[in-house]
Amino acid sequence: MEVRSIYKYARISPFKAREVTREIQGLPVSAALDLLAFTPKKAAFLINKTLKSAIANAENNANLKPDGLVVKEATVGEGPTLKRIMARARGSASQILKRTSHIRIVLSDEIPIETRETRKAKQEQEKKAAKKTAPREASAEEKPRAKKKTAKEK
Repeated sequence: MEVRSIYKYARISPFKAREVTREIQGLPVSAALDLLAFTPKKAAFLINKTLKSAIANAENNANLKPDGLVVKEATVGEGPTLKRIMARARGSASQILKRTSHIRIVLSDEIPIETRETRKAKQEQEKKAAKKTAPREASAEEKPRAKKKTAKEK
């Protein structure tokens, strides 16, 4: 089952927030919370807030346990831009764009949680299977050596 949470009109540029959301996609909820807690960016605080909201939605609305949840999707869309003016030289003005963003997090319990141990075990199994199916090469002793032709034989 999927559970989502949306933080609309967050006062941060979507470009800055996307940098953090890319890091948490596909992670278990506990790992994502740890990563966000130690990321020194404003976006990490806002995304952490949204993630906690999604976890609360999963617990209260869908009766899911947070242990089995995985961040399926974490996207940042562009919100409305506030346009402000800054006075410049000779009576002119320049525009200041204050960007906002919509942070959307989707959690799922259908994706299996992949830890380092399971990933490592899977890679070892794939290596063993590859060795069994690969054709055996002859060793250096078994290969016949070709004689080099001398100038007289050519």
